[in-house]
Amino acid sequence: MTRRQAGLLATVVFTVIAVMAPAAWGWLVRPLERATDPSLTVTDRDGRPLRVFLSADDTWRLPADPDRIDPGYQAMLIAIEDQRFADHLGVDPLAIVRAVGQMIGAGRVVSGASTLTMQTVRLLDPQPRTLGAKATEAARALILERRLDKREILALYLTLAPFGGNLEGVRAASLAYFGKEPIALTPAEAALLVAIPQAPERLRPDRHPQAARIARNRILIRAADSGTIPANVAAEAMTDPVPTIRRPMPMHAPHLTRRIALAAAPGTASISTTLDGGLQRRIEGMAAHWAETLEPEAGIAVVVADTTDGAVLAHLGSPDFFATRRAGQIDMTRAVRSPGSTLKPFLYGLAFDDGFLDPRSIVTDAPQRISGYAPANFAPVHIGELPAAEALRQSLNVPTVAILDRYGPGRFVNRLRAADTRLELPHATDHPGLAVILGGVGTTLEDLVSLYTGLSGDGRVRPLVVHADRANGTDSRPLLSAGASWEVARILEESLHPAHAARRRGGPIAWKTGTSYGFRDAWAIGIAGNRVVGVWVGRPDGTPRPGHYGARSAAPLLFEIFDTLPGSTGLTAPLPTGSAMPPSLRPLPQALTYFPPRDRSPGSTPVTIAYPLDGSEIERPGERPIALRAKGGKRPLVWLIDGRPIPASPHRRDAAWQPDGLGFATLTVIDAEGLSAQARVRVRGTP
Repeated sequence: MTRRQAGLLATVVFTVIAVMAPAAWGWLVRPLERATDPSLTVTDRDGRPLRVFLSADDTWRLPADPDRIDPGYQAMLIAIEDQRFADHLGVDPLAIVRAVGQMIGAGRVVSGASTLTMQTVRLLDPQPRTLGAKATEAARALILERRLDKREILALYLTLAPFGGNLEGVRAASLAYFGKEPIALTPAEAALLVAIPQAPERLRPDRHPQAARIARNRILIRAADSGTIPANVAAEAMTDPVPTIRRPMPMHAPHLTRRIALAAAPGTASISTTLDGGLQRRIEGMAAHWAETLEPEAGIAVVVADTTDGAVLAHLGSPDFFATRRAGQIDMTRAVRSPGSTLKPFLYGLAFDDGFLDPRSIVTDAPQRISGYAPANFAPVHIGELPAAEALRQSLNVPTVAILDRYGPGRFVNRLRAADTRLELPHATDHPGLAVILGGVGTTLEDLVSLYTGLSGDGRVRPLVVHADRANGTDSRPLLSAGASWEVARILEESLHPAHAARRRGGPIAWKTGTSYGFRDAWAIGIAGNRVVGVWVGRPDGTPRPGHYGARSAAPLLFEIFDTLPGSTGLTAPLPTGSAMPPSLRPLPQALTYFPPRDRSPGSTPVTIAYPLDGSEIERPGERPIALRAKGGKRPLVWLIDGRPIPASPHRRDAAWQPDGLGFATLTVIDAEGLSAQARVRVRGTP
């Protein structure tokens, strides 16, 4: 090109800009719509990405805030692409003159004259690379500068700049190539991110690492020449390797983030959640480890929440979102399942509040029919008489069903529903029966975790919250008094940890397990400090898992999670006083000594074991049974050997016992009013 042709070109460019500028006023609205179609980013409570979703046009496009982008990168970008960005009005006349002069001298295009504003215009509305398009681009750059300030224009560029494939914007590129947000970049990383948009496909480091390295080093040399970075820093940065892989976008808490994204309004760029990103990643790692010990079809679900406001801190719907055999994409925190025994603590608390039961009340664990229902314990043994607190601690079914019979199953279900707990009865059942307390009702892990916030001090149940702007703790439903809540939590704190559970390093946990019929669901839920943790283990398709129960399958993971929670050492609620004082701290009324109350007829005698006497030794009479005899008590009588019932006539006071072997045994007899007597004997062999 001759000098005369170049001069003519420059004149034409400036003339076209002047002519087209007025017509460009109506251009801006539609192209800006592209910048309002971002990828949705769901973040943790500290603003760190949990998951990023593709935009409507299948692009990773994350809105960029210059205040959260590395200043060194921005300085390098401006030094390389637009030195007078802060001063020009969208078009840099000096750059145009320089570019034309270089073209005249070299006979070819040496450098461009596009400002960052002009490049942003091109990103907003791509056009063919012609002289007319260039003039239109310049005119529109003038308009863009009139409508937006420099910071807003820079933010658009940082959001839309191409980085190869479907990556747009410096945030998406930094996450994909470096696995981090671009708030703090090394000089080598910054230079690479400046270089790639110059030829996005040719300079993709995951496909063309050598070309990307050369382009990056060229940027470092120019940055050093311009004084943006020291020469020694540039030289050292040139030795850094370029990334050769493209990392996947963050995908933590996939079930919860999917739920949030589906409910988001179109065009939403970011949603902040209550989740603790560090805790979430730790629990995902723990669950993946525990899943390796399970059969391939079994799953795990976990919810961790703050008891003060219901804020969800960690959420795991399955141990592997993409595991087909585990049905990994099903969110098991929301699946309706049988809760096993996990509702029992709330029945005891309601009974304490109702005044007909005290933690010290003596209840009876013995085979019996209650309103036509004959419950059985999880273990095939019965204990006889024991305090209500211990019956809850040992999760005994028989006394618990008797308490529900007194309280009323319909009333119990309605109280929990009034606290916003979802309880689904079997389809063929209109009215709840006594089996609801043993798992004969459906609920979810999320509902149970919410329900257990009611044991954290004031007895109020807090709904779970996942949006950061809604976690204010003001929404709650009353369920228990403060005294009953404290009492139940104290009872559960004294439950023994299973032998195979990790020892709690931080202090006691108020915890409860549950196992559904057929070993389909294993549960463990606990509270310590202001944290509540819920764990479910089972098969999503509901297939039985014989031998897998709450204390064995779910409790160990529960305790491991608590060991990672800072500050979750014991219950922090103060001891209630006055009318809210826990029942066990008041004098025990005579009427509550036993449940149900026992009004014996005048002259009646308590049941005792007449033979064999306590502490005696009996010689086993060959293959013949040993005769047992009782005195007093109201018939029918129930006989237990080491907690297991033996056949006996309901109309007689004797029974026949065939020992399984030699050694010690505990004999128990229980009358119709629940009174019992025990004898510890030793069976010897005949000489």
